[in-house]
Amino acid sequence: MEGILIFGLLVGLIVGGMWVQFAVAGAGLTYLWLIKGFSGWKALGIVSWGSANSFTLAAIPLFILMAEILLGSGLSSRLYNGVSPFVRRLPGGLLHTNIAGSGIFAAISGGSAPTAAAMSTVALPELSARGYNIRLVSGSLAAGGTLGILIPPSITMIIYSTFTETSIAQLFSAGMLPGILLAAFYSGLIMIRCSLNRDLAPVDKSKLTFKELYHAALDVFPFLILIFIVLGSIYGGIATPTEAGAVGVLGAMLVAAIYGRLHLKLLQQALVRTISMSGNILFIVFTSMIFAYATTLSGAGETLVNYLQDADVSRFAFLIVIMVIFAILGCFMEGLGMIAIIVPVIFPALNALDINLIWFGVFVVILVELGQLTPPLGVILFVVASSSNKVKVEDVVMGTLPFFIVIVGFLFLLMAFPEIALYLPSLTVG
Repeated sequence: MEGILIFGLLVGLIVGGMWVQFAVAGAGLTYLWLIKGFSGWKALGIVSWGSANSFTLAAIPLFILMAEILLGSGLSSRLYNGVSPFVRRLPGGLLHTNIAGSGIFAAISGGSAPTAAAMSTVALPELSARGYNIRLVSGSLAAGGTLGILIPPSITMIIYSTFTETSIAQLFSAGMLPGILLAAFYSGLIMIRCSLNRDLAPVDKSKLTFKELYHAALDVFPFLILIFIVLGSIYGGIATPTEAGAVGVLGAMLVAAIYGRLHLKLLQQALVRTISMSGNILFIVFTSMIFAYATTLSGAGETLVNYLQDADVSRFAFLIVIMVIFAILGCFMEGLGMIAIIVPVIFPALNALDINLIWFGVFVVILVELGQLTPPLGVILFVVASSSNKVKVEDVVMGTLPFFIVIVGFLFLLMAFPEIALYLPSLTVG
C-alpha cells in the first residue's frame, strides 16, 4: 500500500505538469514526511552527499565537454566527409554515412543528442539537395543518434551504474558489440529498402580513387585515435572512466587545435553548455536518490519480489512488462528520469530473478533509445527536426518507424542470446 502511495504521488505531480526531477523529489519528500514527519528528512544530507560525492559521476561533465568541443568546432563535417567514400556505393549510398558517422561520433560523445546534432547539421542539407527521401534521411539520422548512449562511453550507463553499483568498464564493454550490431541492422534495413525502392536514394556509380580514400582516411583518423585513447585506457585498466574522460577532453582540444578550430569563444560556449547539461543530469541523480531512499523505506521492492514469487512470474514475462512500462513512460519522460524511477524499485526483483545486472544495463539503455524516438517527447526527433527548416517533426517520426521496429526486434534478440552483451565483459576485468 505504501508503495502505491509514493508512486501515486509521483504520477500525480507529473500529470499535474511538474518537471520530472522536481516531481521525483517532491514525491520522495512528501512520502517521508507522511510516514515520519520532518524527522524523516534527517538522513537526506547523507543520502544526497553520498550521491553527489562520487568520483564516477565526475566523468559525466568530462564526456559532455569532449563532445561539445568537437561539436562546436564543426569537425563533424570532416568525420562525415571522411566516412562517406567508404559506404556511398552501397544500396542507400550516403544514408550509411549517417549510421557509420553516428557510430563513430557516439564513441566520443557519450550521448544521443550531441550525436544526432553533429550528423544532422551536416547530412540533412547535403542529402536533401542530392534527392534522397527526406523521411528516410531523417529517420536514419534519428536512429543513428540513439547509438550515442549504447556505444561507449555512455552517460546513461554511468547513471545506471550509480543506482546498481555495477562496473562502468564492464557496462561499456557490454554495450560495444550490441551497438555495432544494431548499427549493422540499421544499415541492413537501409540496403533492403533502397534495393526494393530505388527512388528512395540515388545510385552513386562514381569510381573511387586511392587519393580520395587516402584523404577520407585522414579525416577519420583523428577521431579513431581519440576513441582508442579514451576506450583503450579504460579497457586496458590504465585509467578509470573519469580519468579517461579528462584525457578525452585534452584530446578533443588537440584535434580542434590541429585543424585550427580551437579558440577562446569555442571553449567558453562549450563550458557553458557542459555546465548546463551536467547540472541538469546531476540534479536528476540527486533527486532520484531521495526517491530511491523513500521507496526503500516503503518496501516497494520487497513487495514486488514477493508478488513475483507468489505469481511464479518468469524472467521473460518480467522483461516484457518492463518493456511496456518503459514504452509508456517514454511518451512523456526523458531517459534518465525513467532509469532513476524504475531501476531502484525493481533492483531487488532483478536479483531475485537472477537477471545479470550488466546485461540488464544494456537492455535498459536500448529501452531508453526507444523512448528517445517516441513522440510526443522523443528528444532525438526534435534534435533532427531542428537541424533543418526543410524537415518537419512528422517527417522524422514517420522516418523512424522502421528503425523503431528494428530496435524492438533487437531487444528480443538480446533476450534470446544474452551473450551478445556479455561476451566482451567476460574477457575484461571489472
